[in-house]
Amino acid sequence: MPQNQMRKTTLFIASFIALSTICFGLKVHETTLAGQSPKPVTPDSAFDALAAEYQRWRDFSFPESAISHARSTAPDRITEPGMRGALNRHNEVGTFIEQISAIDRSRLTATNQLDFDLLQRELHNDFDSFRFKRWMMPVSQRGGPQQDLPQFAESVPFHQAEDWENYVKRMSRLGASVRDTQAMMEEGLAEGLVPPAAILEGVVAQFESVLRGNLNEIEVPLAQMPDSIPAPQQATLREQARTAKLDALLALGEMLTWLKESYIPKGLTSISAKDQYLGTEYYAFELKRFTTTDLTADEIHRIGLAEVARIRSEMLKVIARTEWFAADPARAELSSDDRFTAFVAYLRTDPRFYHTSAESLLSGYRDICKRIDAKLPEYFGVLPRLPYGVREIPRFMAPSQTTAYYQFGSMKAGLPGWFYANTYALDQRPTYEMIPLSLHEAVPGHHLQISIADEIDGVREFRRDIDATAFVEGWALYAERLGISMGLYENPYDDFGRLLYEMWRACRLVVDTGMHAFGMSRADAITFMQRNTALSQLNIEREIDRYIGWPGQACGYKIGELEIRRIRATCEKRLGAHFDLRTFHDHLLGAGALPLNVLRTRMDAWCDALLSQEGIAQPLAPNGG
Repeated sequence: MPQNQMRKTTLFIASFIALSTICFGLKVHETTLAGQSPKPVTPDSAFDALAAEYQRWRDFSFPESAISHARSTAPDRITEPGMRGALNRHNEVGTFIEQISAIDRSRLTATNQLDFDLLQRELHNDFDSFRFKRWMMPVSQRGGPQQDLPQFAESVPFHQAEDWENYVKRMSRLGASVRDTQAMMEEGLAEGLVPPAAILEGVVAQFESVLRGNLNEIEVPLAQMPDSIPAPQQATLREQARTAKLDALLALGEMLTWLKESYIPKGLTSISAKDQYLGTEYYAFELKRFTTTDLTADEIHRIGLAEVARIRSEMLKVIARTEWFAADPARAELSSDDRFTAFVAYLRTDPRFYHTSAESLLSGYRDICKRIDAKLPEYFGVLPRLPYGVREIPRFMAPSQTTAYYQFGSMKAGLPGWFYANTYALDQRPTYEMIPLSLHEAVPGHHLQISIADEIDGVREFRRDIDATAFVEGWALYAERLGISMGLYENPYDDFGRLLYEMWRACRLVVDTGMHAFGMSRADAITFMQRNTALSQLNIEREIDRYIGWPGQACGYKIGELEIRRIRATCEKRLGAHFDLRTFHDHLLGAGALPLNVLRTRMDAWCDALLSQEGIAQPLAPNGG
């Protein structure tokens, strides 16, 4: 998954200037160039002004994101943490909602109607989520200042002298941000707002690892500075950075003591969202947000069970193709459950399926990625300009992280994309999962889709990283399946790995809804994953804890993939010989991430346009897949 989605920032926004009434078209006229007559305000001009002001507000409020995308912002600030920032953001988003509601959508152009719908959805999701108060619980094994601070420099471009100066100014705010975050958590604790104990396991070890490492990572950009910065100024910047780092370390140490003594011991014994503050409403909200559908927990649960049964049948067919199956005739006599269990035990224990060094594992991923790169022109007419690399997940956080994640980059900012792979506990990182994982996190999954969205011309900036988990993760899961026609799963063990990953996502529908809506325990969820996947014990436990701490998010993957596959099947059927897979993929990705209903409408219109064309000399050749 993209790291900017998996590890949402724990910091919040500062107060901002009141929204200009001119920007929202509340005046009768707006002024154009000097000396020209004012022109009447139209719904389109009012929406254009609103969208532009929203982007300015967002880039000012979240400077880290703006900086990583090379957008104009206050470069010496960080996102304001604590209660004040959270309350200000809530109020300001509410004002945006009032202003967008005053615009007559029916009178907008088609392009602005789409942006209107998407922006309104973003605003309502932000505003409505506030009342569930999860923002008052920003620390877990998957996020918090213990993870944000060591990676503070990773998405910062350094080109001009001012970049280093502003970076040090931002560093100077880190200690205060940690203390403000702790103060907010203290207020939450006083209200009984604390996460399940299961997702707080490992937090102490993460803090201790960061403190042992002395936050040296954030000083790395200061090691070499350009000659345009005089030597005395360089020395001053390094000294200021050292002082800022020590203050941040002190604040982290203070938070760690408080966590151990006051916060973690009060972690909830229940893992279910329904047992938390406004839990039933909260879980329904998150399912709708992450799947971008109106599916209920019961409907999602039943979809998951059906998918588990279907994929299990395919897995048994693949097992029958292996030499493990052929080596002992008695295995054919086993029941399907016993055969599956025996095969999984073989996969988990045979050393042939595991690398023996971190570098060997990373080299294996890099080799797979280069093989996939060569296949991409067969499937896409538009490819991103941004390159990507493969590196290991930072060791301080690796024990409590999942197998991999993707960190977006930016051509404008001069930052590559990164596919992060976990090298901790190599005996838990089997080789048969490496192909689908590379397809998912790198290409044609997250890196390709997110980079294309970032490079689309003429799209408003907020559209480039819109909250549409079902599309982003559904596409990445769909990308794993493209490996079939790419010829990457010729080895039955690798093909089993593909099915393993698909089964993993199907199981998520069952255990996520099971734990948060139907009373499934953590132990029961782990057992269900053990019985239906070949994931290692460590991966299963990390995954279950992820679902406990992030209700509903994991359901977006399979729901999104199933809908994208349905959309493709519909287009293939409607277009027949005129269906071209490269063109289909380009159009599917060509508007950035979209809610699933909007995506289907877009692709239906694409089919309509192709079918209405006349004078096609010869049918387009389908590419398969």
